[in-house]
Amino acid sequence: MKSLRKTMVEYLELRRGLGFKLDRIETRLEQFLSFMDEQRTSRITTDLALKFATQDLQLSPATISDRLSAVRGFARYRRGIDSTTEIPPLGLLPKKQRPALPYIYSETEITRLLEGAKNYPSWNRFSGPWWARFQGWTFHCIFGLLAVTGMRIGEVLNLRPADIDWSEGVLTIRNAKFGKSRLVPLHHSTLKALGTFVQHRDRFFARLNPQPEISHLFVTSRGSRLDIRQIDRVFLCISRQIGLRGPNASHGPRLHDFRHRFAIETLLRWYRDDQSVDRLLPVLSTYLGHTHVTGTYWYLRCTPELMAAAGERLEQRWKGAQ
Repeated sequence: MKSLRKTMVEYLELRRGLGFKLDRIETRLEQFLSFMDEQRTSRITTDLALKFATQDLQLSPATISDRLSAVRGFARYRRGIDSTTEIPPLGLLPKKQRPALPYIYSETEITRLLEGAKNYPSWNRFSGPWWARFQGWTFHCIFGLLAVTGMRIGEVLNLRPADIDWSEGVLTIRNAKFGKSRLVPLHHSTLKALGTFVQHRDRFFARLNPQPEISHLFVTSRGSRLDIRQIDRVFLCISRQIGLRGPNASHGPRLHDFRHRFAIETLLRWYRDDQSVDRLLPVLSTYLGHTHVTGTYWYLRCTPELMAAAGERLEQRWKGAQ
């Protein structure tokens, strides 16, 4: 009988071949296999799956549910190889927490956040002003791209220098969610800001000896890809400084809310310009990197402005039908 680890590798390869990323699922399953080794068994049972999911009392209900869900999917696959495998049924744990309601940033809040990023106080790791400028413009452009393009934070951090076509003003997002790639046009003001960032980045690295190879567009002082946890820490610090959240608050507006705002603002603009929203919605889905238009509906939460625009459109059509 195949080992659990070999079966897990095959399971992940199969699902990735269908377009799933599965990075978090792989982490959960690695943890589960270590747990199974500790239990000295290779047979998946419902009791063991529950014990694994709930063994850490400090985990949130959502994380516990995710752990059990990862095991459940793997158990379904394993069942085809080992008929004694038990598949944990649905409903064993409380439902996940409801997804956080999106926060719709105002123009003033975005401006303050971008200015706060540009002036972010970096630690004195290197002498001279080049390090501080490189750091400040890095966060300024990361947050700015999220705001004006609706990109995912992972897509921004995965950008490489060659992904920007400066002459055409087009950004290439490669191997994004579900393995899709797409093109994103950039406004000339966005290109100008990115160009300024690149100048500060290159001036900083030109003073290092030896000079590291730059792997991505946005990098650390070693030239390697930035970690999303560092971006989250900087965003948390700046959002507290500018009053987006309380001085000690850990919950509040998220980076992902820029994506919600972009989708809603796009829809509002179409309503106000009397565009055919039904016809253009697939365009927005493609732009955001969704595989189907239903994936875009999640971002279009009703806001007072959106409801007013939709109501006005409906009223106009009703009058026209009379």
